[in-house]
Amino acid sequence: MIVRTIAIFCFSFYFLSVSAQVKEIPPPDFIKTIQFKSNTPESQLPILRLGDPIVLEFDALNSYEEDFYYVIDFYNFDWTPTNLVKAEYLRGLDNQRIFNYINSFNTYQIYSHYKLTIPNQQTRALLKSGNYMISIYDDYGNLMFTRKFMIYEDLVGVGVNVKRSRDVTTIAQKQSVDIVVSTSSVNFNNPMETIKTLVIQNNNLNTAITDLKPQYTLGNQLIYRYDTESAFDGGNEYYFFETKDVRAANVGVQFIDLQDIYHSFLFTNGKRKDLPYTYNPDINGNFVITTVDRNDVDVEADYTMVHFSLLLDELPKDKAVHIYGGFNNFAIEDMTKMTFNSESGLYECAFRLKQGFYNYKYVIVDETGKVDEGAISGNFWQTENNYKVLVYYRDLGARFDRLIGLGETSSVNISN
Repeated sequence: MIVRTIAIFCFSFYFLSVSAQVKEIPPPDFIKTIQFKSNTPESQLPILRLGDPIVLEFDALNSYEEDFYYVIDFYNFDWTPTNLVKAEYLRGLDNQRIFNYINSFNTYQIYSHYKLTIPNQQTRALLKSGNYMISIYDDYGNLMFTRKFMIYEDLVGVGVNVKRSRDVTTIAQKQSVDIVVSTSSVNFNNPMETIKTLVIQNNNLNTAITDLKPQYTLGNQLIYRYDTESAFDGGNEYYFFETKDVRAANVGVQFIDLQDIYHSFLFTNGKRKDLPYTYNPDINGNFVITTVDRNDVDVEADYTMVHFSLLLDELPKDKAVHIYGGFNNFAIEDMTKMTFNSESGLYECAFRLKQGFYNYKYVIVDETGKVDEGAISGNFWQTENNYKVLVYYRDLGARFDRLIGLGETSSVNISN
């Protein structure tokens, strides 16, 4: 306990001392399938209404039945540390052990499934709307991973509309997001300074557009209609596969081989950048854990080694191909890096995923870490994407940013 407390203090002091934007830390290889859940059927970007329960679940594949502990911190709109003390945004205690866990049953891959629900006996409530981060530590004070989540108050209406890009040079590749913020309960004081917005495409915080300013005010409405500042690359529909039955090939799976665990070999994909756009329904990069003939997917769903392959000419040494999706929170990791097989002429990669339905795509990453999502799949204005808009408000003299509204739409009915 002392070691973990020291680690937490040093971790917090580091961010307070540099006053930098906090970044999510990915988990070690033995922690998989991190999911935030609330009132949705699938794991999504955790944007929860103030007062709603928070459920965080993950699997530890090392079969040690380790103890894990959670710490919750509050942040400003720009993910810099707030000057609020913990008692101002949290009722009860954190730095507590996750008691709820159960071991897998009748699976080749042995794992323990952990589940944290807030509120609980120790952490009774989160009191403020805004940006939060949960950090998971092991019993030795080692930081395992962190995840961001947001809590909002429903105080303003947020209208979101998706248009084709207004820039003629990118009209075939980009989508532009128009926003209207309206309220009858909040008196916006100096909205150019007190109102901040965050626009998120497909639940991916890595590509979010931040802090757009209202262009003009119409009565009690703030209007945002930018030409280029609110435009996203359209991307392409995600590839998908399903492994709900490990004994038979399902959608996207070419064949299955049982070794130490089941191995699922997906069909080889190719470059789509220069092909015409084709609509293909997806879940915008997300995933759903599901199985057949099992009652409790949390502990009865098995892990399979999923093999990906991509037909693509070998890239220069300063560029790499990665598999990209919500299965690891859109992180670029060693696990997702593909290697070029000179004999087959394919980029190949394999890693463990829990049984379910998964979206994924291939991206190119340069040596600086910049991700090009359209280099392989292309960018098309017709692509169906999900957009969320978060509206933050810090009144004059206030000490933190409140998250006062959420708007959401799809580009399925995109117009000019």
